Amino acid sequence: MRTLFASLSVLALVACSASEGVSAQGTQAESGAAAEVFTVEEMGSFAEPWAMTFLPNGIALITEKEGVMRFVDFGPDTPRMGTISGVPEVDYGGQGGLGDVVPHPDFAENSMIYFSYAEAGDGDTRGAVVARARLVMDEADAGRLEDVETIWRQLPKTGRRGHYSHRIVFGPDGYLYIASGDRQELEPAQDTTNNLGTIVRLNHDGSVPEDNPFADQGGMTAEIWSYGHRNPLGLAFAPDGQLWDVEHGPAGGDELNLVQRGVNYGWPTVSDGDHYDGRPIPDNDTETGFGEPAIVWTPVIAPGAMIFYTGDMFADWQGDALIAGLSTNALIHVEFDGDSAQEVARYDFGNRVREVEQGPDGAIWVLEDGEGGRLLRLTPGA
Repeated sequence: MRTLFASLSVLALVACSASEGVSAQGTQAESGAAAEVFTVEEMGSFAEPWAMTFLPNGIALITEKEGVMRFVDFGPDTPRMGTISGVPEVDYGGQGGLGDVVPHPDFAENSMIYFSYAEAGDGDTRGAVVARARLVMDEADAGRLEDVETIWRQLPKTGRRGHYSHRIVFGPDGYLYIASGDRQELEPAQDTTNNLGTIVRLNHDGSVPEDNPFADQGGMTAEIWSYGHRNPLGLAFAPDGQLWDVEHGPAGGDELNLVQRGVNYGWPTVSDGDHYDGRPIPDNDTETGFGEPAIVWTPVIAPGAMIFYTGDMFADWQGDALIAGLSTNALIHVEFDGDSAQEVARYDFGNRVREVEQGPDGAIWVLEDGEGGRLLRLTPGA
């Protein structure tokens, strides 16, 4: 961690045009209100931060890609900060390293957290894993993980260093959902005998729920909730209980998808983007039988994390999604009407935005990407 609370500089960020957002139907998204202003407090900086989460007691956990987990206590007294020991060794490089972190729904009773990271395999291969552990915080400036247990592996491991995805979220149904990227291998996303290019649904201990769509097929197939995904880096439940993901397309065609039971989302058979070498891919609407995205972005937004806002501080945004934008250096604001969605604004930060979270008081927290990525607290402007 480079700095924390070194300054509380207040910045004004206004909404810029959302004219690059294009819906799946081809209609242009409306531009956001130009007068929308955040007050932004800079709360510190971190080394390649990837994810953050708030525990029920208000303490924040922050992961750094190289394999370090931090905690910060933003309580009313002197802020506490420190490092969490006991994180397993990560395979750091490319897009890989320490990833997501979330508390168990019953964290207040069991002190369990779940986290993802890239794990080395045999013969210069690697893949994502999800582990759980008991978080012990009995020191002022340090914590530790005990009883670390790996509950899921992304298989097969490959020699590539991208598209791990490994975003994790607990659903209102009580199950654990994991985004598993295609690992830049493409075709495995259409092969349900592996778990690449899928959204996985598990019990808390990593076992398979009996009502999963392919549970009767056994093996990795039984884990799968949906498939045909490329690189989902945002995964969140809306207030109505529906699961959404936001994922990277190839050259064009980033997608926002309503993730439904057993549905094939088409990658790499269809996409509204093209291969990086210029080879075309049939568009989503040219073939039937695949789940169609609610929004497609070309030019891309290069999405990071996603949340649905439920707080009172930005009351008009309740039920809306906020998406971290990497290539756009922005926070993307999306509104919903049932199963349809539309970008309404984006807020430019001047740096790649990796993570977005809602704080206990309804403030919005943003983590910038890369070395020295800032942690920012957003509240309504004057």
